[in-house]
Amino acid sequence: MKGMCFTINSQDDLIEAINKYGFLPYFRNSIEGFSIEEHINSRYWFGDENGAWEWKGSVIKKTGCAYGKFLERKAVYISREWFPDFANYRRDGYDFDSLYDEGLAKRSDKILFDLVESNAPIMSKELKKLGDYRKGGNKGFDSSITRLQEQCYILISNFIYLTDKYGQPYGWGVAEYATPEIFMGNHFTDNVYQREPQESYERIFEHLKKLLPNVSDDQIRKILK
Repeated sequence: MKGMCFTINSQDDLIEAINKYGFLPYFRNSIEGFSIEEHINSRYWFGDENGAWEWKGSVIKKTGCAYGKFLERKAVYISREWFPDFANYRRDGYDFDSLYDEGLAKRSDKILFDLVESNAPIMSKELKKLGDYRKGGNKGFDSSITRLQEQCYILISNFIYLTDKYGQPYGWGVAEYATPEIFMGNHFTDNVYQREPQESYERIFEHLKKLLPNVSDDQIRKILK
């Protein structure tokens, strides 16, 4: 991919790429070459050394970037600089309460959003416990949490590793959720609604066209949809 020529050999390389390109999907997607998976040294992608999976929480904290299922229901890093515009476009100018009052959000999403907003940052296992998302309890956690990320009302603010009785971390990092307002603070709240949503979309579209010069406009529109 002409517009994205880089190789990730370290956490610093990943941070540099996020800040440089603004939008960096984690996995392969409908645009060839537009992912960490396709640019990372294989040693750091399911290799024997700590790599992209273990770096997630640290990268989020060091950059202050947004991380979540933002494009094609897949995980994406979006830089601190670009996320307010992306959220403005995806929210269509609505904060969540306004969206719900207009009848444009589901009751189940409202319940989950309120739980996150009131308890952020909160680990997914604690969130599920508070919302009684268990066998025989409430259903639809995965659908609601994904939808709220796609709409940019919720993001993943960290990954927490559980520890054994010896204090050693184990397993996969557990996602910790927050609202962008809580995680990014004034940088987000002061900028998210400064433009019309269509203007934010056009800025992102033009940025991706420059970033991905060999990709058609329709492909870019599709991944932003």
